[in-house]
Amino acid sequence: MATSTTSQPGIAQTVDLYAARLALPEPPPENEPWAPQSLTSGAAGIALLHIERAHAGHGTWQQAHSWIRSAVAGHANTTDNTGLYLGAPAITFMLGAAAADDTGHYRGALADVDGHVAAIAHRRADAAMARITTGALPGFREYDVFFGLSGIGALLLRRDPRGSAMERILDYLVALSKPHRVDGEVLPGWWVGHDPHRRLSPAYRGGHGNLGMAHGISGPLALLSQAMRRGITVDGQHEAITAICAWLDAWRQDGEAGPWWPEWITLSDLRRGRASQPSPARPSWCYGTPGLARAGQLAGLALGDARRQQTYEQVLVRCLDDSVQLGRIKNGGLCHGWAGVYQTVWRAAHDAATPTLADHLPRLAENLVRCARLGLAAGPGLLDGAAGTALALHSAAHTVAPLSRWDACLLID
Repeated sequence: MATSTTSQPGIAQTVDLYAARLALPEPPPENEPWAPQSLTSGAAGIALLHIERAHAGHGTWQQAHSWIRSAVAGHANTTDNTGLYLGAPAITFMLGAAAADDTGHYRGALADVDGHVAAIAHRRADAAMARITTGALPGFREYDVFFGLSGIGALLLRRDPRGSAMERILDYLVALSKPHRVDGEVLPGWWVGHDPHRRLSPAYRGGHGNLGMAHGISGPLALLSQAMRRGITVDGQHEAITAICAWLDAWRQDGEAGPWWPEWITLSDLRRGRASQPSPARPSWCYGTPGLARAGQLAGLALGDARRQQTYEQVLVRCLDDSVQLGRIKNGGLCHGWAGVYQTVWRAAHDAATPTLADHLPRLAENLVRCARLGLAAGPGLLDGAAGTALALHSAAHTVAPLSRWDACLLID
């Protein structure tokens, strides 16, 4: 049961305060003309807060429009350096959120950018498939949620789920799920040739295999599963989901507080069959158990595998019961803070076979509110800042799914 400090009116008041702080956009830095087109920290991401509030009747469309105008003021970036969190795809996601009520808002603008997104998806998928045929290792930007094809696929699943671009991305992810041999080593298809910070470093000779939702294989798993749940499938998709789940099963660690997964696997780890990470890291959407468990739960739902679904739900419950893990959360952001944990658990609880996950939501909301009132947000943005914190608080205050489906950008919806 929620305490008085986390009553719905009290939480809603905190959201109002955050929205007031983000009332009007400021001009972008002169040396960063692309900044408004960023979901991460720019106007496109902050607009999602005001769009959700306008849909819910707790904010004005005038306020939302001011942020939308700021995001689209410059020429939309349609190059292959874009992704869900930057450029034309980010603009499309924002406009799609505003148009979620089917009233015709932004229909013309969406028609313009939808074509660009489809073209980007085809070019990127073609390049990725060509890379696979050469046997070269990929990088995060090929497949991840932020800039890669998993993120673009999340957008297309919303905008054009039965189009050729969506099909092309799913075909690519099926190919990515297959192992390949590099210099005599059999590696997962998503094994990247750089370290977790996209650099080349001696500690990661031979690259690494990333398990997280943001940059690792949990993102593709979530997209493949989300698509299958909606009846969007290609040849080999069932097998791809099963293969990824088997890899996650192989690297699951069993500790006193419950199962957990390493954030990534090095080549040395792979060779000896044992992770070097000694204990669970911070629970989060991006790398920790919450994001990975949601991806696994979605896989169970997509496959009709009740045992797998319930296993991942129980893993998430055990994580939320562990005060040591929760004590590692230090901010209110979506990426690796309380907002991301709350929104991920909210979505997982909505689909869960038992009420146990939902029982944790009041306590998570209390932690999120406490963090929000202390102002522990890194700037105004969506991913790490005040806008993302406020959106998760909005979910806590109103206990309904986001009307704009803003959390589709996290692949948890």
